Amino acid sequence: MTESTSAVRTGGPGPRRRSAARGLPATDLVRTRPLDDEPFLLEVTAAVQGLELDRWIADQHDRVLADLDRYGALLFRGFAVDGPGAFSRAARAFSPDLLDYLERAAPRTEVADKVFTSTEFNEDQWIPFHHEMSYSHNWPGRLYFYCDLPAGARGATPVASERAVLPRIPAEVRERFKRHGVRYIRNYGPHLDLPWQEVFQTSNRAEVEAYCRSSHAQFAWVGQDGLRTESVRQATVRHPRTGETAWFNHAHLFHVSNLPSDVSAALVGEFGIDGLPRNAYYGDGATIEDDVVDLIRGLYQEAAVTFRWEQGDVLVVDNFLTTHAREPFSGDRRILVAMSDLSVN
Repeated sequence: MTESTSAVRTGGPGPRRRSAARGLPATDLVRTRPLDDEPFLLEVTAAVQGLELDRWIADQHDRVLADLDRYGALLFRGFAVDGPGAFSRAARAFSPDLLDYLERAAPRTEVADKVFTSTEFNEDQWIPFHHEMSYSHNWPGRLYFYCDLPAGARGATPVASERAVLPRIPAEVRERFKRHGVRYIRNYGPHLDLPWQEVFQTSNRAEVEAYCRSSHAQFAWVGQDGLRTESVRQATVRHPRTGETAWFNHAHLFHVSNLPSDVSAALVGEFGIDGLPRNAYYGDGATIEDDVVDLIRGLYQEAAVTFRWEQGDVLVVDNFLTTHAREPFSGDRRILVAMSDLSVN
C-alpha cells in the first residue's frame, strides 16, 4: 500500500498548524487509488506534510461527497489528524452535526463530544459485517473511523460493498425479506446482554417507554430490572442520493445462529428461545432458516476488502452502501468513531 506520513501526536489540541500546502493546486495535494476493482474504497493519501484533513475536506467538499457516492468508502492517509479533536473537526467538515449513540447494541465510551470508542467487545472476537444501527428505526448515513492507535497484530476494520453483495442474494430471499421485513427481539438486563440503562442512556423508565412508543417498538418490563423489546424493521433501503437499493438489516447478526453452538444451547437452556439477549425472525414471526443467514454472512466475507490501520488514518463510510466488521486483535488498539446524517425509516 502507499506509504503515508503519520501525524505527530501532541498532548492536547494545541494551536492549529499552518498547512505546508498553501498555494498548491488541489490536484497536487493528494494521491488517490481505489483498493478494489469494483471500484470500491478509495484511498486518498496526502502528498505533502502537514495537510489538515478538515480544511482539505472543506475545500473539496463537493468532490469528496461525489467520491463517497461512487466508492462507498474513503480512506484518508498521511493527513495531519493529531488526536480526537482533529478527528472531530474532520468529521464535522463532512457534516457539522454529529450524532449521539442511542438504542445501543454494544458498549462504547464517549471520549469527546459525539466521538466514541469503537465497539468494546473482547479482542479475541470477530464482529461480523453490519450496517450501523440497521436494527433501529433510524440510523446514521455516514460513519467516521479514526485510528488513534493501531493494534499490535490484526485488528483491521474490513469493509464490503452492498453493490457486490445485493445482486448475489437469491431473488426469493430478497423478496421474502422485502415483503415481511425483519422482526427483532431483544432482552436487556444486568446479567443478560446490555443493561437497558446503557442501551437507552437513561435510568428513567418513562423515557424508555416514550422512546419505544415513538419508534413503534413493543416493550415489556421483566422481573426487577429487565426489559424486552420487539420491533419490525426494514430489510432493504433506498440510498437518499444515488437511489440504489441496499440490503440493510441486522438479521444475520442478531440471529441465534450467529452465536457459537455451545453458547446458544446454554442460553436457550437457561432463558428459553424467547429469552435470548437478541434474536431475529422474518417480520411475520416465522423463523429465519440458518442457511439463509449463513448465506448472507458468506457473501459479506467474500466481498470483504481489508487494509492495515496506520496511526492517523480516517475511514469515512457511507452506511447505506458499505458494511463494516472487526477482526480479532492482540495488543492495545484504539479506534474512535463518529456518526452523522440521521436517516429515519
